[in-house]
Amino acid sequence: MKKIVSAALLFLLLAPGVFAAEVAGVSVPPSLTVNGQSLSLNGAGIRKKFVFDVYVGSLYTPKRVSSEEELFQEPGDKLLRLDILRDKVEKEKIMGAFEEGFMNNAPEIARSPDAKRFLTLFKADFYKGDKVDLFLGGDGTVAASHNGRVLGTLKSSSLVRGILKVWFGGKPADEGLKKKMLGN
Repeated sequence: MKKIVSAALLFLLLAPGVFAAEVAGVSVPPSLTVNGQSLSLNGAGIRKKFVFDVYVGSLYTPKRVSSEEELFQEPGDKLLRLDILRDKVEKEKIMGAFEEGFMNNAPEIARSPDAKRFLTLFKADFYKGDKVDLFLGGDGTVAASHNGRVLGTLKSSSLVRGILKVWFGGKPADEGLKKKMLGN
């Protein structure tokens, strides 16, 4: 019996990714199924703006990545989840943050028709407890949802790369969040 208990405890110690993590009071699942494919939590952290916690950002990938180079080379589907922590985040601030992120990290996409169409998906404010998912398909599909309701879908490989660069480019909005989502 002691061997069974010891083996179970060893498994729990060696497999921390099996259980949901908690970041800033938000339960972050160890995996999600998207389009019939299981994506694993790569990392999660808090997006801070000044002294305020804005959201918990989580990155889900088909296999573990630890650098932006590995992330951009990974051809599979990815999912970015934002769990909103602020009482209210206005849609104008959401759009402005994306525009700034595109300009700082993907200027080639910043003013493109694809980026403009993407920004029009965000028609409502976000509130504490909301979940925003950005599905970034290996085939170039971009799908945004807010609390499980699909906001829209676009097809553009350059937009997928541009969205990833907002968080994982050379000038991310939050360097600490970038490191955490890359599992560092």
